[in-house]
Order: sequence, then C-alpha cells, then structure tokens
Amino acid sequence: MKKIEAIIQANKIKIISDAITGVVGGFTIIEGNGRGSGKRQKIRSERGTKTIRAEYNKVAIINTIVDDSIVEKVCQIIEEEAYTGENSDGIITISNVDNVLNIGTKKKNSEAL
Repeated sequence: MKKIEAIIQANKIKIISDAITGVVGGFTIIEGNGRGSGKRQKIRSERGTKTIRAEYNKVAIINTIVDDSIVEKVCQIIEEEAYTGENSDGIITISNVDNVLNIGTKKKNSEAL
C-alpha cells in the first residue's frame, strides 16, 4: 500500500476530486497557503491602486492511501488534471504504508481501503 499526497493549486480541487472519485476508495483534501518555487499571484493592494505579489499561493493537499496496483494510475490522473505548464502546478509524493486499520469496520490493510 502507498500513501499519495498531492499538493496542487486550490482552483484544481473539483477537477481532480471528480477525476479520482471511483478510482480510489476515499481521500482527504486540506486547503491552505503554500510557498514553493513557482510564481506567486499578483493581487491588488488594499486601496486597489497598485498590485503586489501575494506572500503565499492558495493550495490544496489531497491525501489518499491506495493499493500498489493503482499508484501509477492515480498519479497519472492527478498529474494530467493539475498540469498547466507552470512551475507552480504542484508536487506529488508517494510513501510506503505498512498497516491500515479502518476504525469503523475494524478491517485491516487492503480490506480497509
């Protein structure tokens, strides 16, 4: 089993959520602010007379745990839907998961997904 964590632009949440629904058993989305190597957006100042660079970009983190057999498929879906060609498109990390326990069903590992 693997944990896939994708940090994406916040405006891509619905597109990616729709694309992975039905492919993965479930996922979590956390919205926040991030600052990576990509460009930050321009915003209007308080009075609207000039523009400044935002200190952070709006981002979302999508977390899911999947069986090893669909890791590449899920990553490919996220990559295709998040891609704009900009350096700020995001990043996907994949980590090993040794054990999973579904608290409600008491199922373990692959059955818990």
